[in-house]
Amino acid sequence: MMRRIYCLVPDVEVARSVVNEMLVARVGEKHLHVLAKRGTPLEELPEATMMQKSDFIPAVERGLAQGGVVGLLAGLVGVALSPGAMVIAGGIILASSLAGAGMGAWLGGMIGLNVGNTRLKRFEQAIDGGELLVMVDVPLARVDEVSERIRLHHPTAEFEGTEPTIPSFP
Repeated sequence: MMRRIYCLVPDVEVARSVVNEMLVARVGEKHLHVLAKRGTPLEELPEATMMQKSDFIPAVERGLAQGGVVGLLAGLVGVALSPGAMVIAGGIILASSLAGAGMGAWLGGMIGLNVGNTRLKRFEQAIDGGELLVMVDVPLARVDEVSERIRLHHPTAEFEGTEPTIPSFP
């Protein structure tokens, strides 16, 4: 299971230093994300993608659950209203639940892409003030090691803790 470590740094040079330190610690570049105020030149730093900037993953999760429930209810209503549907009731309920879950996930994802990441709300003021947010995704077993490495080598960086869990695919 992966955890996301958040670290606020005062400028691009410190962010570059933290990223280089993480690369030396064998944290892959695909697990490093830097978020800065629009217009800040990040040069070769790994900029946060739309997946990190938007609320896509939580929106897909909510849409999946809500769509599945709506599909299940639609399937139950369909079985109750059709006299011959009892023979294939399981298939109808399963199909409508899966269709609802798929549609809910798709619609939720489309909405989530246009909404700012709610997990990053607490950093908005600092980012607007010119600081950079470095996000490091590491396995649970390495959280303490990586956090300590950031603290030791970069005293100007403000360690902001970890996120409980992150999806493994973004």
